[in-house]
Amino acid sequence: QVQLVESGGGLVQAGGSLRLSCAASGRTFSSYDMGWFRQAPGKEREFVAAISWSGGNTYYADSVKGRFTISRDNAKNTVYLQMNSLKPEDTAVYYCAAQTNGGWGNPRHAYEYDYWGQGTQVTVSS
Repeated sequence: QVQLVESGGGLVQAGGSLRLSCAASGRTFSSYDMGWFRQAPGKEREFVAAISWSGGNTYYADSVKGRFTISRDNAKNTVYLQMNSLKPEDTAVYYCAAQTNGGWGNPRHAYEYDYWGQGTQVTVSS
């Protein structure tokens, strides 16, 4: 069983920054591929960013590329999402997800992940 706990959400003005954290339980965090997704009111959950178990591969949605950075610290069992130049359209609940079963086929697909956090709200005001 893996537990994921997100933190770092909040209210920020457009152009501002936030850093989300996702703390994971489990002794084998360093073997998990990790992702961030988001869901805005009335919309489907969408892919934001992902990082491989080693940190050697990262993936981003086109809408956040160049503004968001995903990283991980395996010694702290934590994955981060640094969000810069935030826009009102980034407003959503952000979810951390873990893929623990031997690697993903496509990190952009939510069904690849088998554990999810409870989400943290990010609100960007204009």
